[in-house]
Amino acid sequence: MLWEAASPHDVLRDRFGFESTERASGWITEACRSIWGIETSTCTRIVLSDKNALAWLSSSSGPLVAKWSIAREKYSRLSALAHVLSTLARDGIPVSAPIAALDGRLQVEVDGVSLALQREMPGEILDVGDSAQVHAAGTMLGQLHHTLAGASAEETVLSPQEAVPHLRDRIEAWLEEDRAHLPPRAVEILRDALPDRDNDHPVQLLHGDFRSTNVLWSKGQVAAVLDFDEARVGHRVDEVARSAVLLGTRFTEWNPVTPAVRDEFLRGYASANPLSASDLRWVRTLVLWYTLVMVPAADTSSSWVRAAVDELSSPHWRS
Repeated sequence: MLWEAASPHDVLRDRFGFESTERASGWITEACRSIWGIETSTCTRIVLSDKNALAWLSSSSGPLVAKWSIAREKYSRLSALAHVLSTLARDGIPVSAPIAALDGRLQVEVDGVSLALQREMPGEILDVGDSAQVHAAGTMLGQLHHTLAGASAEETVLSPQEAVPHLRDRIEAWLEEDRAHLPPRAVEILRDALPDRDNDHPVQLLHGDFRSTNVLWSKGQVAAVLDFDEARVGHRVDEVARSAVLLGTRFTEWNPVTPAVRDEFLRGYASANPLSASDLRWVRTLVLWYTLVMVPAADTSSSWVRAAVDELSSPHWRS
């Protein structure tokens, strides 16, 4: 299990319909052979998360990862994402693009599930303690946004049904709720710092969850960007700021990074996708907001409170 405190064998049986790991392994082996024409020898691991399952497979053409979903309401979305990943790979972004089935499909519906087959990407989870990796991650997000800007119009299924809310409207709505657990000075500064409503911030397709867990590093470079399941249409600057704040979070370890790490990440981003003066104002405001959002109501002495204080000590807020 990736997140849940549950028996994986029970979940595999009750949620995914396999009486054993051997049954699941046999099913995915047969699917690879009949749908992709690929012979696999061993299923080394199966990981379950909510309505998704991933299986790591050995094959004569190298290690593979099969990913399937039982969330029927997301099948059309998964198919659209498969085409986005294929486009990104074609344009040089290091993603694990889906392998085309024998009939050309990138995402296949079989036995009531939506299934894709990808090559396993090498590398280790990004180390935010290494400034070179942090800078490269920022650069990669900038390159990714540049490529995704051209893909969003093509994949209408990923577009919102309603207009994307303005950044200021989102933060003002959040400020209207009870924020008594937050440092009053930080809330006051955030409220006073909200930039005017302008309309020059690009709205495009975003990764949705760009942080260390989903970025692999190998041989001195970003080797892969993983997990586009949360891809959405939104403001580019919103994802830049959110990623800068959450870059160091891993699975169940959700701790903040230092202001120096955030600044290095932003420098990396700007080297590939320049930010206007208006963009920068919004990024700094959103960095403070996301830091405050992460402060747990039940622990006012958490590391996220200290992170908010550190952020307010930066030259940006003193000027």
